[in-house]
Amino acid sequence: MPEASEGSASAGVSRRGVLAGAGAAAVTLLGTGDAEAQAAPEAFGPVTVRPGDIRYDNLLRGNNFRFVGRPDEIRVVGSTEQVVRAVQDAVRTGRRVAVRSGGHCFENLTADPAVRMLLDLSPMDAVGYDAGRRAFSVQPGATLGHVYRTLLTGWGVTIPGGSCPEVGAGGHFAGGGYGALSRRYGSVVDHLYGVEVVVVDRDGTARAVVATRDPGDPNHDLWWAHTGGGGGNFGVVTRYWLRSAGATGTDPSRLLPPAPGRMLQHVAIWSWEHMTEQALTGLMRNFGNWHERNSAPGSPQTGLYGILLISHRVGGTVTLVSQIDADLPGADGMVTDFVAAVTAGFDLAPALDLRRTMPWLHRMTWPGSGEPGDVINRRYKIKAAYLRRSLTEAQLAAVWRNLTNSTGGPDAGMLLVGYGGQVRAVAPGATATAQRDVVMKAVYQTIWRDEADDAANLAWVREFYRDVYAGTGGVPVPGEVNDGSYINYADADLADPAWNTSGVPAHTLYYKDNYPRLQRVKARWDPRNVFRHALAVEPPQAG
Repeated sequence: MPEASEGSASAGVSRRGVLAGAGAAAVTLLGTGDAEAQAAPEAFGPVTVRPGDIRYDNLLRGNNFRFVGRPDEIRVVGSTEQVVRAVQDAVRTGRRVAVRSGGHCFENLTADPAVRMLLDLSPMDAVGYDAGRRAFSVQPGATLGHVYRTLLTGWGVTIPGGSCPEVGAGGHFAGGGYGALSRRYGSVVDHLYGVEVVVVDRDGTARAVVATRDPGDPNHDLWWAHTGGGGGNFGVVTRYWLRSAGATGTDPSRLLPPAPGRMLQHVAIWSWEHMTEQALTGLMRNFGNWHERNSAPGSPQTGLYGILLISHRVGGTVTLVSQIDADLPGADGMVTDFVAAVTAGFDLAPALDLRRTMPWLHRMTWPGSGEPGDVINRRYKIKAAYLRRSLTEAQLAAVWRNLTNSTGGPDAGMLLVGYGGQVRAVAPGATATAQRDVVMKAVYQTIWRDEADDAANLAWVREFYRDVYAGTGGVPVPGEVNDGSYINYADADLADPAWNTSGVPAHTLYYKDNYPRLQRVKARWDPRNVFRHALAVEPPQAG
């Protein structure tokens, strides 16, 4: 994804202050007033690391240690121009290229053995305000924690992204992006104004292109494809610009949603020791029913975000988490009412019942975990689905069977995650994120440490998922209850006929009716199919 914009001025961003390239609008990192342009420091890189270099193994793995490739080189890049040159080199030499920003890919999409050049975008991590575009500029290597901190510090604004602060913006944004504020503010891509992308033309020329939300932009379709079409499909994103749809004026503090000042969080944890099927499925049913009733756009309850995290029985706990902007009117009462609704008819006393208020940024930038074993506890398999309403009775029974069987591990389980709200205010075709009429996401996961345990853990989560969706061929075929899956929770099993017997292809599960348009974008912007992986958007068939 390009750095030099085509047909418009480009702007450089640095954490050191204000920078401007030739003909570029000034980009302010911290503060909203005018600043005197300074000379841009040289961009990091490029650095080329090959096998035999002491850096090679250190840079090879992403977040999921199950997958490790062996590319000819890892190209660490620090600017759009460097990305253009790297992609051009890959095309010229006929080598498959893959892109990594934060490295939190759930599948083998960047570590495929066919990948010969791995582009590492992690040094491209600047966040700032581009006055020329009236939008916030975010490079793909910026982690979510860095994005939140910078937007809050400089302008008091934020985006409704995920709660894992080490995830990179590069893949998170392109796949749609969601988090604890999505019920209130929509998906991240509902605030995406533009993208800068390095693409490859039919003649093999790599170049940088800027595409925006403006309907008259001749590159508008490329912007649309990056509003949920997933990463690694059309080119290399080198910059995002963020400005809420409908935002007007030049005051940056009014161009994205205001960040909460304080967050009220409630956590209730129950032990599995006395858990019954009636109790557990009752909690899940109540959780789903509450979201069915309270997920209309504009409803006061869309300010509340809830997660029901259920470990396998050997993991020992069932956890209900709710959080809300503490300064919303009636926030404390909404949390009380939510907990009461989810636990109605549930008689087990929690082992922990904690309610506290904290600065919002503290929670959004706190590491997801800090246990000493986490440095090696990096093997995982995650599967997911959208829900338009609560799981059916048959599905709830399948959940109970699989969370109480003898094959699950202590770090296995599932989550029901609140969604809907303002997400549902956007039409399915307005962005590439097609699943708009939904109220929850379901996540099925298992995490382990040793390679020797791969087969057992993979079998458990795959069988669990297939059992829950047994009525629709082992996958969440869009219908009255299920609505496909989320491309950022990439799952190659959906494209495997051994695990998907529905006859509904993976691309329908991920993109629904938006897939043909994504294919047309693919044909225009990646006619040589340079950017591809196991779940990639395929060019349309000729004829």
